[in-house]
Amino acid sequence: MNSLEVGALTERLEDILPQTQCTKCGYPDCRAYAEALATGDVRPNRCPPGGVEGIQRLSQILEPFFSQDAFALNLAIDSSCGVERPRPVAIIDPKRCIGCTLCIQACPVDAIVGASKQLHVVLDDWCTGCDLCLPPCPVDCITMVDVTDQQTGWNAWTPTLANEARARYHARESRLTREEHDNQERLAKKASAKLMALNTELASTEAELAEQARKRQIIAAAIARAQQSK
Repeated sequence: MNSLEVGALTERLEDILPQTQCTKCGYPDCRAYAEALATGDVRPNRCPPGGVEGIQRLSQILEPFFSQDAFALNLAIDSSCGVERPRPVAIIDPKRCIGCTLCIQACPVDAIVGASKQLHVVLDDWCTGCDLCLPPCPVDCITMVDVTDQQTGWNAWTPTLANEARARYHARESRLTREEHDNQERLAKKASAKLMALNTELASTEAELAEQARKRQIIAAAIARAQQSK
């Protein structure tokens, strides 16, 4: 397949992934997993949130492009990625939460709200059950609670929820990029101001001249990093 065909196949595959952005497949997000599937680098059995039905959906799309020995239909979920299970949501214990914001930073869909040293709260309707908030919590105050009884995979999830989760994921990515850009601009302005102040300083000794030169190099490097990030 050429690059256009791979791109079109990636789009089709991504559209039927659950968009939990859980990284259980071993890729940083659902899009990256779809890209790996489209190039035949990975099997369609690495998405626990999609479950067995998800494997079947992916396989039906992939079958015309790859030989059947490349992947087998009706595969079980790869155990290294987790298991198909009822959909959970995160619950934060208000008595134990210390407001560290680490879970907020880890959530791929901005489903956790709060501020530093204040109680955090999970928005149940937004939570994808990805589990990514669990590892960074220093006080283990987060519990995953099943909310779909015995329903698993796509029986516990819907295309509407997947599309909403994808939209929030991309909105978060855009926000983080914008915040990083704004932060780099602030740093560049601060560095430029320091450089201007440094240029007005008078140096009377070799040591002072050398120190000024060292500071100019540091400031110039900071400005260059800020410009590269734009």
